Amino acid sequence: MAVVFIGFGTVVNMVTVAVGAGVGLLLGDRIPERTRDTITDVLGLITLVLGIASALSLSAPALTAAVGSAGMLIVLASLLIGGLVGSTLRIEHRMEGGADWLRTRFAGAGESGRFVDAVVTPTLLFCVGPLALLGTMSDGMGRGADQLLVKATLDGFAAIAFASTLGWGVLVSAALLGVVQGSLTLAAFFLGDLFSAAQIDALTATGGVMLVGLGLRLLQLKPIPVGDLLPALVIAPVLVPLVAALI
Repeated sequence: MAVVFIGFGTVVNMVTVAVGAGVGLLLGDRIPERTRDTITDVLGLITLVLGIASALSLSAPALTAAVGSAGMLIVLASLLIGGLVGSTLRIEHRMEGGADWLRTRFAGAGESGRFVDAVVTPTLLFCVGPLALLGTMSDGMGRGADQLLVKATLDGFAAIAFASTLGWGVLVSAALLGVVQGSLTLAAFFLGDLFSAAQIDALTATGGVMLVGLGLRLLQLKPIPVGDLLPALVIAPVLVPLVAALI
C-alpha cells in the first residue's frame, strides 16, 4: 500500500477502536463467539501474508548489495540471539504480567473500577504487543501502514467485545492508543534517518518472520512467544554493517 502520510495507520487504528466501541455499546453481548473466531482466523491468515511479504525484503537490492547472500544468515542470527536475550529476560512473560498487574492495580470495586478497567485493559491489549511495535516502525519509516491496518481491524473487533461488557470507557482507550502509537511512529520517523536502506531491509525481513509467528498464534496453530523475539529488531540492523565489513 502506498504511503498516505506518516501516522496514517495510527489514525485508522484510533477510528476503528472508536467505531468498534460504539458498535459494542449498541449490540451488547449479542455477537456470537463463532463470528469473532472466524474474523480472528481471517486476520491471522492476512497477518501470515503480510509477514511473508515483509520477509521477502531478504532479496531487496540494497541488502543484497551490502551483504550479498548473507541476508538470510543475518535474519537467522538476529532471531536466534534476540530469542535467547528475550527468553532470558522473559520479555513476553513480563509484558503479560505487567499488563495484568496494571489492570488489577487500577480496577477497583464498583462502577468507577469498572470504568477504569474499561480504559486500562483494552489500552494495554492495543498498545503492548509485537504488531503495535512492528506496525508503527513500518509506518514511521515510510514503509507503509499495512501492518497497522491489519492491527486496526483486529482492535476494532476487540473493542466491540470490550465495550459490550465493560461499557463506554473503552472509547477513552482510542485516544490513549493514539498517544502511544503516535509517539512510537514519531520515534521511528527520526530513527529511520539513522539506518541505511540495507539495515531497514534487514529489520523489515526480521519483522516479517515475527509477523508469521504472530499469524500462527492468531490461528492457534503454535503459541510462539513473539514478544521474546523483540530484541531481534535491534540486533538485525546492527549486524548488517558488521557482516558487510567482513565480506
